[in-house]
Amino acid sequence: MSTIPDELVVLLETAVRHDASDLHLRPRATPKVRISGSLVPVGERAYGATEVEDLVRATMSTDILATFEERFEADYAISVPGLGRFRVNAFRTMGEAGCVMRRVSGAPATLAELGLPEVIAKLALRPRGLVLVTGPTGSGKTTTLAGMIDVVNENRSVHVLTLEDPIEILHPSKAATITQRELGSDTRDWGSALRAAMRQDPDVILIGELRDPDTVHSALSAAETGHAVFASMHTTDARETVQRLIDFFPPHEQARVRMALSTTLEGVVCQRLVPRADGRGRMCVTEIAVRDARLADAIADPEKTGTIPDILATGEYSGMHTFDQHLLDCVTSGAVDVQDAMAAASNPHDFSVALRRSGWRAAGDPQLAAQGAER
Repeated sequence: MSTIPDELVVLLETAVRHDASDLHLRPRATPKVRISGSLVPVGERAYGATEVEDLVRATMSTDILATFEERFEADYAISVPGLGRFRVNAFRTMGEAGCVMRRVSGAPATLAELGLPEVIAKLALRPRGLVLVTGPTGSGKTTTLAGMIDVVNENRSVHVLTLEDPIEILHPSKAATITQRELGSDTRDWGSALRAAMRQDPDVILIGELRDPDTVHSALSAAETGHAVFASMHTTDARETVQRLIDFFPPHEQARVRMALSTTLEGVVCQRLVPRADGRGRMCVTEIAVRDARLADAIADPEKTGTIPDILATGEYSGMHTFDQHLLDCVTSGAVDVQDAMAAASNPHDFSVALRRSGWRAAGDPQLAAQGAER
C-alpha cells in the first residue's frame, strides 16, 4: 500500500475527533461522516471523480487493487498511525470510484465496556455449539464478536481460528492461541478456508458471516463435531434468524437442518443501536435467545417456531429477553427516549401497551403522559 495522502488523513482525523463511525467518499460530493447514526458533511467542497479515485486507490495494496479492478469492489482494512484501523469498502458508482471507511478498534473492547448483558460472556465460554450475533449493517456485530473472542482469549487455553473478510480487530494471544485468517490475503475463498479449518486443530472458530448454504453447512458441521463456532448474520431477531438458517436449504433438507440446529444452536444475540437520551451517541439494545428445552423444541418443530418470541419473553431465568423488553428497561431508566424506542421496537403497539402497564410517565408530553397514566 502506498502512503495515505495527507488529505485523506485529515478527513479521517476529523472522523475520529467527532467520534464518527464512518467516512463516506463519493465523486462530485462533499465527504460525510456518520455521527450517532446521521450523515454530516465535513469540509467545504465537493471532491471530483478523479480525486476520489486517487484517494481510494492510495489505500490499496497491489492485490487489493487487482481485485478492485476485476470485480469493481473490494473489502479490506488499513491502519493509520495515530488514528487506528479502518475497514474499507471500495466500490464503483456509475462507473466511478467511491468508498466507505469504518473506524474499528485496534484492540477488542470488553463486553462490560460495551454495556452488554453478562449472559453473552457465558455464551462465549460454552465449549461447543453455534452462537450467532445478528443485526443490520452497522449495528456492532463485529465489535460484539470481538468482545466474545476476547472472553475466550482471557479464560480458555484453546486454539481460536478466525476467518474474516477483512480482519478488523486484532487479537494478541493471551491464555488462548489466536490465528486470524483474511479472505483474499490468507485464503482464496470461504469454502477452502472452512475445509482447511478442520485440519488446523481449532477449538473455537469465528466465521465472519454466514452468507450461503455452504458456510451454514460448514458451521453446523463444526458445531456438531464438538467445536465452539461464532458467526454473524444480517437478521433482525431470533425467530427470523432461525427461519433464515433453515431457508438456506432446499425443502427436502430442512427437517434435518432443524434437528441439527435444535441441538447445536446455543444462543442468538440480536442487536440494534438506538440513540441515547442524553445525546451521547447510541447504545446497543439486544434480544437474546439461549438454548433450553423449550427453545430446542421450537426450533425442531416448524409449527412451534413462531412461539420463539414468547419463549424469550418468559426466559429471564436463562438470561433471555426480547428487544421490546430491553427497550422498556431503557425507557423506564431514562437511557432512551420513548420516541426512539418506539421507532426501534419490534412491535410498537405491544410496546406501547407494556409501557403503559409499567406505570411510566412521559415528562413534558401530554399525549404520552396520558398514555402512561392508562393502566
